[in-house]
Amino acid sequence: MQTIVHNQSRVRFTQADAPRERLLEQGPAALRNDELLAIVLQSGNRNVPVLELANRVLRQANGLLGLLDVTVEELMAVQGIGVAKALQIAACVEIGRRIVRSPGENKHQIRCAEDAAEYVMDRMRHLKKEHFFILHLDTKHRLIGEEIVSVGSLDASIVHPREIFKSAVKKSASAILCLHNHPSGDPTPSPEDKAVTARLCEVGRILGIDVLDHIVVGDGRYVSLRAEGHCK
Repeated sequence: MQTIVHNQSRVRFTQADAPRERLLEQGPAALRNDELLAIVLQSGNRNVPVLELANRVLRQANGLLGLLDVTVEELMAVQGIGVAKALQIAACVEIGRRIVRSPGENKHQIRCAEDAAEYVMDRMRHLKKEHFFILHLDTKHRLIGEEIVSVGSLDASIVHPREIFKSAVKKSASAILCLHNHPSGDPTPSPEDKAVTARLCEVGRILGIDVLDHIVVGDGRYVSLRAEGHCK
């Protein structure tokens, strides 16, 4: 057990409290995703340490962004997560979602392909597998949500319009913008990329949800499929 002093108070931590100790000493920005989630969960159980439990949740949700759309039932499917912990996570995610959405004038506005590429470039450019991102936009093209709908192999992702538009309808999005990365670093669209783009634009027209663009992200570079005429 270790004792540290903070603001004239002596606080005692055990090894299991390491994330809380780091947060107190270094601030929340210094913590990994699993450490932040471990603090939300507060404790593990007799068989599973809290950090392992946090990592199980992140794997179930397919990463931190996946928590935006995970349900309480899906959280409870994680071994070691009961009703109380599932509700704690769901409440924290909803608080974060409301902070992002309010006030409306502070929402990130996507005005062009460059805006969208810059918004995700740092997150996507070094990923080792293809990730298919969706940005959900309101009627003024302000960001109201984002989601990873697919994680593929080293050189391929599998996406279906059903999964893409399901979340868009759920969020009442007026428009969406699709992005995926090429782990090779070369953003040149493949024939499959072009075919998927045409199909998504067609489905979007039927559903009344504009597909503004499909952008392929490479290492510091991107290609807009709309600019190349593949989403009309």
